Amino acid sequence: MDAMTSPAQDISDLSYEQARDELVRVVNELEQGSSTLEQSLALWERGEALARRCEEWLIGAKARLDAARLAATAPASDDAVTTR
Repeated sequence: MDAMTSPAQDISDLSYEQARDELVRVVNELEQGSSTLEQSLALWERGEALARRCEEWLIGAKARLDAARLAATAPASDDAVTTR
């Protein structure tokens, strides 16, 4: 197994792009079918963890967008009305 799939690399520190790119490499390696069963299982587990990390990023991004949309469409505050 190479350094890319080393469990020592903490997935929680990866950006969305890093996790996505590594997930693509893991899937490609699995699709080649040249790994041993042990290596394939380790790759599969890493891929699952990377997919979860990507999902965390996407859920967080959606929450931020939803909050921004809500703030943009919220009625003016009472302070804004009293200063007219």
